[in-house]
Amino acid sequence: MKKLEIVYGIHPLIEALLAKKIIKKIFFQRGFQQVSNTYKKIIHLSKKENIPIQTVTKQKFYQLKNKNHQGVFGILSPIKTYKIENLLPMFYEKGKNPLLVILDRITDVRNFGSIVRTSACVGADAIIIPKKSTAMIGSDSIKTSSGALFKLPICQEKNIKNTIEFLMKYGFKIVSATEKSNVYWYDIDFSGPIAVILGNEEKGISTKYLEISCEKVKIPVIKGISSLNVSVACGIILYEVFRQRKYHSKTHF
Repeated sequence: MKKLEIVYGIHPLIEALLAKKIIKKIFFQRGFQQVSNTYKKIIHLSKKENIPIQTVTKQKFYQLKNKNHQGVFGILSPIKTYKIENLLPMFYEKGKNPLLVILDRITDVRNFGSIVRTSACVGADAIIIPKKSTAMIGSDSIKTSSGALFKLPICQEKNIKNTIEFLMKYGFKIVSATEKSNVYWYDIDFSGPIAVILGNEEKGISTKYLEISCEKVKIPVIKGISSLNVSVACGIILYEVFRQRKYHSKTHF
């Protein structure tokens, strides 16, 4: 498994930011002087690209103990990410009936990897995740996805609400998986362009996304069990999409 690539030191990190390298997160070492213009430039560029910043103890820098890290390093993403607005025209040119999966604050890397793997198995066209509050794309998520992270486009968007509204204008039906519904997942027509939203296991889908969703669906569980694991719920819903499209609409992935 390929290790995460690290960029350390002030100027190399600034160059990586200016070159639009895909940086997942930036770490500053607690106690280092971070008021100079160069540090401020890193912070400014990071905020501009919506890259998370965290201040940590020197133990986090242990692997760089013999390096001139200057109290800062960034983790590069092992995969390329995309913008959904750039992919949609390509999908339609290929005659696809797009299926997208939107993840709202899914932070567990194994759940994330499992969702990507299932999405790839049913022929989903892309996964959409936020810039912040999302699982780190690294060795664990790549392993759990069985390599699907290298095959299925991952789109990182600064504003998921704007992305949802954009997709709706493009003709997508937005379907949110939530317990706050009286409609079962199998009662929805999944024949057209679909974007399925899956939320954080503890808090669910953000209210602002639920309010603008076209459909809200639930998967019932027996009393005494709070809810399904999000990756399991993902599989149940996506395979219903697969079933309907394959056997009802006579279309194939």
